[in-house]
Amino acid sequence: MKCVAIDFETANSKRSSVCALGLAIIEGQTLVKRTSWLIRPPELHFDPFNTYIHGISVKDVEDKPEFYQLWDEIFPFLQGGCLIAHNASFDMSVLCSILDVYKIPHPPLNYFCTLAIAKRVWPGLLGYALNKISRHLEIEFKHHNAEEDAVACAKILLHAYNETGVNNLEELAKKIKLTERFLLRNNCESQPNSPSCISAVKKE
Repeated sequence: MKCVAIDFETANSKRSSVCALGLAIIEGQTLVKRTSWLIRPPELHFDPFNTYIHGISVKDVEDKPEFYQLWDEIFPFLQGGCLIAHNASFDMSVLCSILDVYKIPHPPLNYFCTLAIAKRVWPGLLGYALNKISRHLEIEFKHHNAEEDAVACAKILLHAYNETGVNNLEELAKKIKLTERFLLRNNCESQPNSPSCISAVKKE
């Protein structure tokens, strides 16, 4: 089973303001590829707080392609795999929002949240934000760098395999009784203005 860890960074309060995307691909129990893109948002406006969080500014992306120009390059990485993300509601809402901006049909993708996985595999920790669970598992990474965050997410999943004695995500989900979710328009995550989807900076 191919698993694809995905992480977005955004330029401002709009979920569609994608400025970076990172992916990390797991095949079996091995991290086989990592990659990332800097992306010009649909509107070239950066909130200073977002730039403070991830370090990306207008000058970094003004000459980069927009998301729709990269989609044919990005989608093959996602196709045929199960997505994972840490605090997945954020990343899935960003994906849905940017697809909607460019009127790209939502692909039939399923996903799991590694934050939810971590809470079930390692109960009783003081926090489960990406930096906190990574520190617990001794995963070193640069937080709020899209590629680094995606790799950390992938490594959390691999640690969960080892901790629970399973070989793949399907077995893990069954063992910890976690239900997969799907990228559908009627999900909360595809409604960026809903009350549960109002922040464009990850609370982690």
